[in-house]
Amino acid sequence: MLDLTRLPESLHRAVACAAVTMGQASVELVRQGRVPKGDPLTVARVAAVQAAKDTGRLIPHCRTPLVEYVGLDFSLGETEIGIRAEVKAGGREGVATAALCAAAVAALTIYDMLKMVDETLGIEGLRLLEDSESNRERSESSGRGLRAAVLVLSDSISRGENEDTSGKVISARLAGAGFTLADYRVIPDEPALLRETLVRYADSDRLDLVLTSGGTGLGPRDSTPETTLALLQREVPGIEEAARAFGQRRTPLSMLSRGAAGFRGQTLIVNLPGSVKAVTDYLDSLLSGLKELLGARKSDGELDKLSGGNG
Repeated sequence: MLDLTRLPESLHRAVACAAVTMGQASVELVRQGRVPKGDPLTVARVAAVQAAKDTGRLIPHCRTPLVEYVGLDFSLGETEIGIRAEVKAGGREGVATAALCAAAVAALTIYDMLKMVDETLGIEGLRLLEDSESNRERSESSGRGLRAAVLVLSDSISRGENEDTSGKVISARLAGAGFTLADYRVIPDEPALLRETLVRYADSDRLDLVLTSGGTGLGPRDSTPETTLALLQREVPGIEEAARAFGQRRTPLSMLSRGAAGFRGQTLIVNLPGSVKAVTDYLDSLLSGLKELLGARKSDGELDKLSGGNG
């Protein structure tokens, strides 16, 4: 069984369809409410809802999603009944299989209720029409063509007393997401040097993304958020809020992180903590969304849609 605990929770939606083919007389029986077993559409609707909720018990390697909505639409044609099933659920698991299961069981239910009056029945066209998870997977390649830098802040590492691990984790995750790593370096916790480096990344190098690691705690030399905020031209506080909310479910210490995030010019700057575990949590919660944001940043219209703006 795959481990999904590192994935952030989100709303998942999928739409599937199917069709039950039959003779014209059978369609008329359904239309007129004269099927001997009762109304097949009403029963199929109930069966589809139950199937969506029980998908994990029917399909061995499929988790049962926390289904929050199942919608069924039926269309009566000349020689068929079309089925459209929509499923929504919150959580970490997609609902494509649940939508397909709902459509399939609805079709089987109609088949079962009409088989005594029609020997020509058939089921066809079971397929997925829409899947938010597919859109999310396609966005995994959106990091391609984007340039990023990793900046580690640590007095001890910069002096060679310790080895950097967090920066290497960040670099590997960015490379795996398709980003081009334009720079990776370690500097001491010096506000002036941090400001100089960030300004160069944004104003001269015009990078798409800069991820810092370290200096976000409560120590006397932890000043990364203050320095970052002073040079941002547009803060995006929701980035850090999302990461802290994700981390808080794993450790109560997540609330102590003081990172900042926002744009300077076209460059998105995000402060990450210094520990490997905290960095991993932040990347798990943020990386997919950051790629969508940076991709949409190239088009004002797309960015407006992404943020829910009114134009």
